[in-house]
Amino acid sequence: MNTTLFAVATPATRMHVVWDWNGTVKDDLDDHVFALNETLPALGGAPVDRETYRAKHTVPIPRFYARLLGREITEQEWVSSDSAFLEHLRAQPVRVREGAAELMAALSEAGHTQSLLSLCPHDTLVREVEQADIGHFFIRTDGRTGPSGGTKAAPLTAHLEALGLAEQAHRVLLVGDAVDDADAAHANGAHAVLHTGGLHHPAKLAATGHPLTDTLADAAVLGLRLVQGRGMQLACA
Repeated sequence: MNTTLFAVATPATRMHVVWDWNGTVKDDLDDHVFALNETLPALGGAPVDRETYRAKHTVPIPRFYARLLGREITEQEWVSSDSAFLEHLRAQPVRVREGAAELMAALSEAGHTQSLLSLCPHDTLVREVEQADIGHFFIRTDGRTGPSGGTKAAPLTAHLEALGLAEQAHRVLLVGDAVDDADAAHANGAHAVLHTGGLHHPAKLAATGHPLTDTLADAAVLGLRLVQGRGMQLACA
């Protein structure tokens, strides 16, 4: 990792990065495809490949199942399939995306702060982050504590409030891999950059007009430009 990517931050240029977990920091697209294919037969569905998964993936997740099955699933089917999916997913080894730890170290050394927000269960998230040995980079780690199947907008609101950043969202960058990540960031007044190597197909992401990069490092660099550009606008207003 080239640590010169980030100049030492000042109070006026400091950025806070909210990282997404699944499909972003955690390199687990193939794990998700495997877990889904272990789950679909009980619902009468056929296995899917990576491209189909990425093209049709959406949140709330029950809508994803509906796209794959061609029908709405019942509440009981959702509870059962979600439980089975998470069980298969938890059984896979934790793999952090190449270069992620070095990138986080460079951001920290430059004076930027970081946190982690995910819609996966909180206890699972904490366990996996500990296994990956990257928890020390984050000043807060939040996973889902309520019912599954929702979007990230409300959890991001609570996350920023807990960090004391709700009124400073203009200096927050959310890095994720899904349209919902960008929608959540914008709903909270934050910036978002999406990377193309996660759970959503690049063409699907590109169609939204959100900023895209192929690597997490490029996402952080672009995000810093967005944050600092917005800071300059506010200073001149």
